[in-house]
Amino acid sequence: MSSSLYNSMGRRTQNPIGGQFQQFMGQMQGKNPQEMINQMLTSGQLSQQQLNAIQQRAQQIAPMLNGMKNMFGF
Repeated sequence: MSSSLYNSMGRRTQNPIGGQFQQFMGQMQGKNPQEMINQMLTSGQLSQQQLNAIQQRAQQIAPMLNGMKNMFGF
């Protein structure tokens, strides 16, 4: 027996990450990511130390993302 509270919660949170990703992709369309990073570094919005940490983390999770990419046929 399912709870009406559970059902209503499920409807409100139906794949919020997917929606956010679609919105992000729409905002990024036609933009140069490297240029954006350079602008953030120049403006002080992002420090070189923060960028280095982000790049290191990206390298750590890349194998997992590639595995998912292969699993879903991207």
